[in-house]
Amino acid sequence: MASIITIAHQKGGVGKSTLAVNLALCFQDQLNVALVDTDLQGSLYHSREEFPGLHIIGADHLRDIADLPHDLVLVDTPPYLSNKLPDLFMHSSFILVPTKAGFFDVMAIRSTLALVQDAQARNRNLKAGVVLNMIKPRSGITADVATLIETLGTPLLSTRIHDRVSIARSSITSGILRSTDQKAKDEITSLAEEIVGRITT
Repeated sequence: MASIITIAHQKGGVGKSTLAVNLALCFQDQLNVALVDTDLQGSLYHSREEFPGLHIIGADHLRDIADLPHDLVLVDTPPYLSNKLPDLFMHSSFILVPTKAGFFDVMAIRSTLALVQDAQARNRNLKAGVVLNMIKPRSGITADVATLIETLGTPLLSTRIHDRVSIARSSITSGILRSTDQKAKDEITSLAEEIVGRITT
């Protein structure tokens, strides 16, 4: 059965889809990977031609994520609290919750984290983590936001993803791994490695 990494946050504009596609591309050389776009708008699914080597599945073409014949499935979720999230969380190996480094953004993840923690109470093998994403350079608020996140009961990952043009454009440039921006590649690769470490410990 596939390991499932679900990327969730009920707020739009926090970079879920960009992280999902770049993480999938990080893993595809070693594993049989599928990327599932559960957002009915299907932004990732409709851009699948940009990633010819990656198996991208749309919500309309999905039956049961747990039955997909892949080693690893990454799931991009819509920017709202879908009634499908609790069931999806229960099938997941890891839930990644990206957030910008702003107080209102952190307040917005509380509902998602409540669902995560409820799923963990029923599935003790389920791991989760919050990642600071789209961080502005030299922002003094980042440390304060990190301190706040650490009080919310879900671990804050040590990897941080900065606000980089190369990452923002990566969904139309075949992924960050094809970029010349080494710092961006290192951040995404570090995130992939940290998630694997969390799943396997």
